[in-house]
Amino acid sequence: MPSISILGEAQLRALVPLDLAAIDQVEAAFRSLATEAVAMPPILRLDIPQHAGEVDVKTAYLPRFESFAIKVSPGFFNNPSLGLPSLNGLMLVLSARTGLTEAILLDNGYLTAVRTAAAGAVAARWLANNDAKRVAIIGAGEQARLQLKALMLVRKIEHVTVWARDPQRAARFAQETEGVQCEVADSVSAALKHADIAITTTPSREPLIHARDLHPGLHITAMGSDAEHKNELAPDVFDEAHYICDRIQQTRVLGELHHAIEAGVVKADKTFAELGEVIAGQAPGRTSDADITVCDLTGTGAQDTAIAALAISRAKAAGAGTIFTNDVTL
Repeated sequence: MPSISILGEAQLRALVPLDLAAIDQVEAAFRSLATEAVAMPPILRLDIPQHAGEVDVKTAYLPRFESFAIKVSPGFFNNPSLGLPSLNGLMLVLSARTGLTEAILLDNGYLTAVRTAAAGAVAARWLANNDAKRVAIIGAGEQARLQLKALMLVRKIEHVTVWARDPQRAARFAQETEGVQCEVADSVSAALKHADIAITTTPSREPLIHARDLHPGLHITAMGSDAEHKNELAPDVFDEAHYICDRIQQTRVLGELHHAIEAGVVKADKTFAELGEVIAGQAPGRTSDADITVCDLTGTGAQDTAIAALAISRAKAAGAGTIFTNDVTL
């Protein structure tokens, strides 16, 4: 009889650390988007404004994998006042051949956090200058920490500047950062002044980075704008930077590109390269050390299926997980 594996967060943390293998797995997913017959529907989104809640459902089928994931990702931003985490969620893994459920990954959002950080590292690997050493982190939450950790796996970072709306959180981030010098900036502009790479990790509803903050050679990874109302880059950034995204169909409706289109800075039908196309050699990325590059990451179902596949393969190798028999009625 078919069986279902159930894995909890602690098991998944042990099986899928944020390492180069996770980064390579997510990079392969981006390449698949450009080179394979991937099926990835639009994101299903549910808003519950009276409780500051939002739920995203993402999925994708990648021919390279025998299964696919359906990820349910809630974010309820009043939860900290209740002593609860803001983010949680789970992934269902189904057979791509039969549609039967193969696994339930009760990760509480951990796998999403890992694949998001890994995507930032992939963007830097392909778009930042090879000798980039200084990074500005905008935001001081969990994803800010993970983005820095992932970035340090692909670039030799020597100095970090962090800015957050809450100076105490920024100070704590700087104190807890290990292996590299980290200091707090009193403004976003100050944080970016000498940065080779900037990473925005906030749920901001107003632009944080403007064209005046840019300088030759800078690469920006913007990963906070994963909903229509979120916005970290001012539209005038598009006048100065070479823009690349994870999925153009998504960024036109909920990424930084969405806001540039609304402002009239970019025409709605203008095409831009996707990160997978850069990886596959189908589109140019950085063409000189002086280029200013932006990678707009809204998160894709392809990343979720890829990180779930990594988790499942490692769980099988380790014999991990609780196994239940699925008594299918024929």
